[in-house]
Amino acid sequence: MKLELDADKLLTTTRAVRKRLDFDRLVDLEAVRDCLQIALQAPSGSNAQGWHFVLVTDEEKRRVLGEIYRRAFAVYRDMPISAHALAEKREGDEHAQMERVVSSAEYLAANMGRAPALLIPCVEGRADGASGDLANLAQASLYGSILPATWSFMLAARERGIGTSWTTLHLMFEREAAEVLGIPYDQVTQVAMSPVAYTRGTEFGPALRRPVDDVLHLNRW
Repeated sequence: MKLELDADKLLTTTRAVRKRLDFDRLVDLEAVRDCLQIALQAPSGSNAQGWHFVLVTDEEKRRVLGEIYRRAFAVYRDMPISAHALAEKREGDEHAQMERVVSSAEYLAANMGRAPALLIPCVEGRADGASGDLANLAQASLYGSILPATWSFMLAARERGIGTSWTTLHLMFEREAAEVLGIPYDQVTQVAMSPVAYTRGTEFGPALRRPVDDVLHLNRW
């Protein structure tokens, strides 16, 4: 099933889905493959195409990854950059929005392992040891060679009624996750973990965002 969303609606309604994920419905793996086929049309640095996607459907591995994520979330919860901390600084509609984010993030942390599939996008190489003037280039090039493809996957999934949510907290324990999945840690970098599940309902709207003029810098900062 495809929703036949036009490009603008697809781009403005692809949300981080948490509470509306249907954990009791199996995901069509052929639909996931179709989304990945689309994702592979994304750009990558030097056209190296060093991307890999680990799709986890095994129940025990999903459970272990869910527990890793829950442990990481417990650390994140008390960080000054957490949604919890940000919610305390917002007022009015922005505070209400952040409270909803906190609630749904807590829900996903408690239920990540229940998703019928987990997708872990990876890229060949590591930038951990990069330093000096080229460090920023190394990091930007590495992540820029996998993040566009992952976002393309999420857009394609939305078009097929499949929800995703970009999370990175499990990277606190990346080596542990690598051991669970047999990922060669020294050669391959994990960049995210997303639940993959059909959504309860397919109607999503644009989110509250800052005005363009607050973030647009024309010709200079």
